[in-house]
Amino acid sequence: MTLDAADARFRLSSCLPLLALILGATALEAQGASSSALSSHIDVVAHVPLGAPSSVSDIEVEQDLDRPYAYVGRIAYRGNTTRGFDIIDISDLEHAHVLYRWRIENEALHEGNLGGMDGKYFKLKGRYYYVQSFQFGQGGPDHDLGAIVFDVTGLPDTSRIREVGRIRTPEVPGGFHNIFMYKHSSGRVLLFATQESLPDTPYGLTIFDMEHFLAGDSDQGLVGHIPLPEPRGAPRGYHDAYVAFHRPSGQDRFYGGGPEMTYLGGNFVYDVTDPTNPKLLATVRAFPGQQAGGHTFVATPDGRYAITEMHSLAHAPLRFYDLKPALDGDQAEIRVPIAEWTANWKRSAHNVEIRWPYAFISGYTSGLQVLDIRDPGNPRRVAYYDTYPVDEKGYDALDTAFGMFGVDVRNADGLIVGSDLYSGFWAFRMEGFDGWNGHDWGVENVSSVQDWDRGPTQAREAERGGRR
Repeated sequence: MTLDAADARFRLSSCLPLLALILGATALEAQGASSSALSSHIDVVAHVPLGAPSSVSDIEVEQDLDRPYAYVGRIAYRGNTTRGFDIIDISDLEHAHVLYRWRIENEALHEGNLGGMDGKYFKLKGRYYYVQSFQFGQGGPDHDLGAIVFDVTGLPDTSRIREVGRIRTPEVPGGFHNIFMYKHSSGRVLLFATQESLPDTPYGLTIFDMEHFLAGDSDQGLVGHIPLPEPRGAPRGYHDAYVAFHRPSGQDRFYGGGPEMTYLGGNFVYDVTDPTNPKLLATVRAFPGQQAGGHTFVATPDGRYAITEMHSLAHAPLRFYDLKPALDGDQAEIRVPIAEWTANWKRSAHNVEIRWPYAFISGYTSGLQVLDIRDPGNPRRVAYYDTYPVDEKGYDALDTAFGMFGVDVRNADGLIVGSDLYSGFWAFRMEGFDGWNGHDWGVENVSSVQDWDRGPTQAREAERGGRR
């Protein structure tokens, strides 16, 4: 089998989706890469083991080259008690190392299988902050803790790292599963935090203004909530959050997936230009027979196409959708994807970062996968590296959470970083990818990276002709 044949691509007919699914089974099976094919067009430039297996979660890399730091969440999964985060110094990639470890007090007393889940940094008034989300069970301390905010301006001097506050939500215990930091078109720095909503809680995400939070606001900087449309099918909230500015409409748009493990769950686009009054713009739900809700949901820079992932299905492929019919008001819900892709039909992906025309995927036991998505209806793999080479017989179809958990990209020089549940921190270089600016590709300079100093409405002209 050639590599092109092994790369994942097949279309679903908009008229006959179920028939296409059946016929597509052979194509899906052909996508599996050989367990001995561990790398293509990717070079490892750093690897730092982080300790106990199943203790690593998501990853975040700072974007300024003069701040060479990556943050990795640490969780208590499969029996260990690690709960906190690590900071990796990547100033010298050949000698990358753990610069700082932070663990929550009385670590072993905390309940639940998680802990330090997602982490994001932001810049405000010339200072740098890191937000670490947490999830703890109700049998121990901090079951209402959502996140802790740290001032990390003084790095690499770790003695100057300072905790500046904790966000607690006793009305919705269980913490924040995922967070997203966003520079809003109004100039505000907003934290979007997904929550495990209770049956009598009509929302699935909470928004905080971080300037107000840092100023000691009595409401912790609370701005508002984003609802999860009914019927939601399960007493849960959004799983993932992505927010981006859509220049043609002048809208700040939220993309959320959830809740998991219910066919009534899905993926939803909201206009959050007024974050106190979110307005539903588009809905993507499971097609008939798909017993799973939303998880990862990210959009291309133009806001037209989206990539989704359903974590609750062990063998689910990534799905690509054209959002235009729903955004234009021509279709109430989008049910049929324009394409599906998987590195291996026996495995599942997790998180996605888009730097057009590439999608960088943390593929759990498939490792790092990179797709060319300039034709979203025909995604094509261009690079990969397996951080978790394991015999197929060791794969547990009922538990997808092995291997590469998170992925991030530093736009200034194209450095790719990943976090693996078992093998720790990784840094990669991809052939021909030495940095990213959307204008170089004829698209808006929109990704998960924020322009903290200027924001989305002031940045475009200043960015022309160079990378930020």
